[in-house]
Amino acid sequence: MVPKIMRTIALGSLALVVALSAAWSAQGQAAKAPYPSMAPLDEYLMADRNAEIALARSAAPDSISRDAEVLVLGRHGYETAVKGKNGFVCLVERAWNAPFDNPEFWNPKNRSPDCYNPPAARTILPLILKRAELVLAGQSKDQIRKGVEAFGRKEVPALQPGAMCYMLSKEAYLTDQGSHNVAHLMFYVPEGTAWGANLAGSPVQVLQQHIPGAPSPISMYIVPVRRWSDGTSAVAVAH
Repeated sequence: MVPKIMRTIALGSLALVVALSAAWSAQGQAAKAPYPSMAPLDEYLMADRNAEIALARSAAPDSISRDAEVLVLGRHGYETAVKGKNGFVCLVERAWNAPFDNPEFWNPKNRSPDCYNPPAARTILPLILKRAELVLAGQSKDQIRKGVEAFGRKEVPALQPGAMCYMLSKEAYLTDQGSHNVAHLMFYVPEGTAWGANLAGSPVQVLQQHIPGAPSPISMYIVPVRRWSDGTSAVAVAH
């Protein structure tokens, strides 16, 4: 009887260890991947359309954004909320525009106001809009990647010189990691361009070596700047 009881206790202890190990492993995986899948759609949408328009416009100085086209995110993709006159396009992007292996790809808190200049609005923005459309259609990351690449080959013109984007909003929430925001400009250039990026003391950083879906290899560089879109100092990082 005693050996049988001891075997039962041992088996129970082993099962407990296995269960605890599985729980710890799951917790570890959760810590590594805090957003393993898409959250409910309403968490990505902004209920107040006017608030989203204002946030989108805060990406660039008023001299630019007041005459820009403004897009807002709907349940099936971005929609035009304000017609523009100067060729710039402002919108609030979501986390799914990050690289596909970014752990915050599905972060519903992300709000990234951007304002694309005319060359970028013609050659970069279509990829952003297509990605949102595929995300909201419920497609997987792999399907989104392939869909954007197919769209880029067929529908998107080659990169135009001078393509860039303003990200100067005080109210942006870009990441859960460290500072949530920094005022900066983004530049889209052919891969291999020598900007001295990521070198010691250089203000230029490579944010993405390759933009998925672009019909030709394009890198995205960012350059921090000293002022927000409202003209106040951005030296002390907000949030």
